Amino acid sequence: MTTQRTNPIRVLVAKPGLDGHDRGAKVIARALRDAGMEVIYTGIRQTPRMVVQAAAQEDVSVLGLSILSGAHMELLPEIMRLLGEQGMDDVLVVLGGIVPEEDREALSDIGVSAVFGPGTSTNDIIDYINTHASD
Repeated sequence: MTTQRTNPIRVLVAKPGLDGHDRGAKVIARALRDAGMEVIYTGIRQTPRMVVQAAAQEDVSVLGLSILSGAHMELLPEIMRLLGEQGMDDVLVVLGGIVPEEDREALSDIGVSAVFGPGTSTNDIIDYINTHASD
């Protein structure tokens, strides 16, 4: 028996760091919205603190981060630490962008749930979030 969600999944899509390219983040945000999720997009050049503050204020269950700059190993540990400080350990954190295979285990170890590389189907991302997000 499948349970229906009573409320839509709330997702914050953010672009931490100095990366100014946000087309992919906007495509994902629109696809998630079209799939029935409530999506908040913070825009580009967000600090880790700004991302976590927005996630807390918006009471999201999913944090979708887009990083193309290669700074994921600097930004994600800080974001995960700040989420922990806010008691937001239950937030599903997913990352999209260019992430070398050798960094994926370290990201998983700090709590990043999934990494989606270039070319990942939006349907795969939607299915993943629908399956793994908490109510």
